[in-house]
Amino acid sequence: MRVLVTGAAGFIGSHVTDALVDAGHSVAAVDDFSTGKEEHLNTQARLHVADVTDADALDGVFARERPQVVYHLAAQVSVRRSMAAPSLDAGVNVLGSINTIQSCVEHGAERIVLSSTAAVYSEPLYLPVREDHPKRPQSAYGMAKLAVESYLRLYADVYGLRYKVLRFGNVFGPRQDPHGEAGVVAIFTNQMLEGVRPTIFGDGTKTRDYVYVDDVASANMLAMAPRGDNDVYNIARGIETSDFEIFDAVRTATGASVEPAYRVKRPGEADRIALDNSKARRILGWTPKMDLAEGIALEVEHIRSRR
Repeated sequence: MRVLVTGAAGFIGSHVTDALVDAGHSVAAVDDFSTGKEEHLNTQARLHVADVTDADALDGVFARERPQVVYHLAAQVSVRRSMAAPSLDAGVNVLGSINTIQSCVEHGAERIVLSSTAAVYSEPLYLPVREDHPKRPQSAYGMAKLAVESYLRLYADVYGLRYKVLRFGNVFGPRQDPHGEAGVVAIFTNQMLEGVRPTIFGDGTKTRDYVYVDDVASANMLAMAPRGDNDVYNIARGIETSDFEIFDAVRTATGASVEPAYRVKRPGEADRIALDNSKARRILGWTPKMDLAEGIALEVEHIRSRR
């Protein structure tokens, strides 16, 4: 299968690219290296250095590669940055996505798989949250992702483009950036290994649904199949884990002896979330396999080995 991955040198994108190459697919990788790292990119993927916000450059890549399946992972992923600069966030996450979708149509791609987020939901009315839960994003990042989901439905209705939307929980694992705002496991790990006291925003009870990056890559691989098209799937473990529980698990894995500092919760962040993954299990045949503590230990070891 001819496959194109945007954001292929990023945290999740590089793992998806690895899985595709390992499965024997012909993979074209698109990245502008604004946040992705070339060292993470599989050398068997054909690299195209391009920005998804540059419609002409992106269209040129599609014209050369003629992908059958497209994985769209290129994104601005910082919730805090999206709130500080919403137009910048929309430029990448909305306009860049429209460019990608449009190129799919113009160059005959059979299917696109969109990486979306639990941030599209409102503050949960129930837990775990199903895909049909009300959507009322509390961040510009979530709003942009929800807009792109709507554009996919439009393109499916008008042009017959087939798609799947994968709404991720909090993804963690090796290659996560320990210096950014997203990726609390990597951030806590790096700080503890450096002897820096980590900060928890809020009182430590805020919860997220953590899912290991290899499990996310496996969900993307299953999304290539024709079953379950033109639909949305939660990709997460379905388990609430608090900020303090993550802090404590990282502290155990690193062997650190430190207490967290607490600061006011940042705007745009929900208090609680866990995602119902039963639909992905039933239709895609996906099951998360990695235990949280084991996954955190693997990420800690990865970061430690590169220090």
